[in-house]
Amino acid sequence: MHESPTAWKFIEVAQDDPRAAPLLDELTVEYTSRYGAGLPQEYRDMRAYPAEEFAPPGGTLILAMLDGIAVAGGAFRRYDETTAELKRIWTAATHRQRGYGKLVVAELERVARERGYRRIYLTTGPRQPEAVALYLSAGYRPPNDQSPSLGVGAHPFEKDLLDAP
Repeated sequence: MHESPTAWKFIEVAQDDPRAAPLLDELTVEYTSRYGAGLPQEYRDMRAYPAEEFAPPGGTLILAMLDGIAVAGGAFRRYDETTAELKRIWTAATHRQRGYGKLVVAELERVARERGYRRIYLTTGPRQPEAVALYLSAGYRPPNDQSPSLGVGAHPFEKDLLDAP
């Protein structure tokens, strides 16, 4: 059974908040299982970026809480003056296929818009077809309208927030 989006809430936390640890740890395990020894260092430790990059006013880390437990989350940091970069979009394995990822992305877009960003940029890996599908369904497009090359390199996406609802 799917939980109603009204049954849970978004909270903004610091990267070192203990409530964020399970999601960041599970994301590290997921990346390691998908990419093995070829995993770039920045993905081996989800805390490799300085915590202040994901803190207001330029960034954020949000968690979707259900009964006091983080079931999904994501972050953004400043990419440039008008662009936020999405990072660490994640749904716990036990809560997938419920649309939470799309809701997290929408919430991050809302916060980014509130903070004055006009555009969002992100990258996802070649072994993450679920992420590619999520971003395409949320209105993200590869730069210059080029489709991601299957199995090759990082896949960049962008979205103009001024065109979004």
